Amino acid sequence: MGVNELLGRLAVPVVQAPMAGATTPAMAAEVTRAGGLGFLAAGYATADKLAADIAAVRERTGGTFGVNLFVPGPDTGDPAEIAAYAERLRPEAVRLGAELGDPVWSDDAWPAKTELLLRDPVPAVTFTFGCPDADLVRALQAAGSTVGVTVTTPDEARIAADAGAEFLCVQGTEAGGHQGSFTDDAERTVPLLDLLADVRAAVGLPLVGAGGIMAHDDVVRVRAAGAVAAQCGTAFLRSPESAAKPAHKTALVHPEYRETKVTRAFSGRRARGLVNAFMRANDAAAPAAYPQVHFLTSPLRARAGAQDDADALNLWAGTGHRRAVGIPAAEVVNWLIRPS
Repeated sequence: MGVNELLGRLAVPVVQAPMAGATTPAMAAEVTRAGGLGFLAAGYATADKLAADIAAVRERTGGTFGVNLFVPGPDTGDPAEIAAYAERLRPEAVRLGAELGDPVWSDDAWPAKTELLLRDPVPAVTFTFGCPDADLVRALQAAGSTVGVTVTTPDEARIAADAGAEFLCVQGTEAGGHQGSFTDDAERTVPLLDLLADVRAAVGLPLVGAGGIMAHDDVVRVRAAGAVAAQCGTAFLRSPESAAKPAHKTALVHPEYRETKVTRAFSGRRARGLVNAFMRANDAAAPAAYPQVHFLTSPLRARAGAQDDADALNLWAGTGHRRAVGIPAAEVVNWLIRPS
């Protein structure tokens, strides 16, 4: 399937962002059934779990959907810094009644998941945290998938275009969750509309805009800036199909949590979330060590979620989080495309 066929099939110009830990097959299927493009988040999933999720989406809809993969980075975390951060977090682990996780590097089952998608292709495959090599891009295309890459700078856009990507997800600083940059060397601070203009000047590929898109007026602005569709994540977090923890869904619109900030505190990689006690206490001390810090804090976050403790959760959220509505995913799609 070519990019024109993929994006041309969309009845509405809305792409549901793949959010590891929050996206479900039900969410992806309902967005597709509503005329948008639903996505599964393969990050942190095993190949077997991904295969089961793909089958679940296919059972729910015969429409077009996609899978997003995390491109593994090098193992560059400093062991001494990671160990020091673990010691810093021990009192929090005791408070929550949890053990710290093992801060290991992982390739996120990259070979097994890419082999699965070559063997059992889906309509669209996108990549975050980097760009796959041109051989893999061509192989996925030959299998029948349209390939896209998340970019946060014009230089990243050029790299992705050179590798054969057919479309780009352009992620502005407003986006919630992890910044999809190829490296974590600096915080990405360019607003989406400005970044769309910069990327359009650099490459001639179709662009999907992501970052702070919560309502119809946002979709209109992004499309006027040259995007063929708007990618929305936080807008879907409060839907019943979302696997976000109840405390997370509540915090998105709770008056106590008004500010978002980009932090490494929860995963060792820059990500935007609601400012809470854990972030305030640990932001400055968190090392640049992904995914080691993610695995270190994972049991703490799981325990916090079970206890409805929003102050110890990674409350990923974009800057427009206050406008998130708790309605089914298909209704969110309609909300995004209908003037208020």
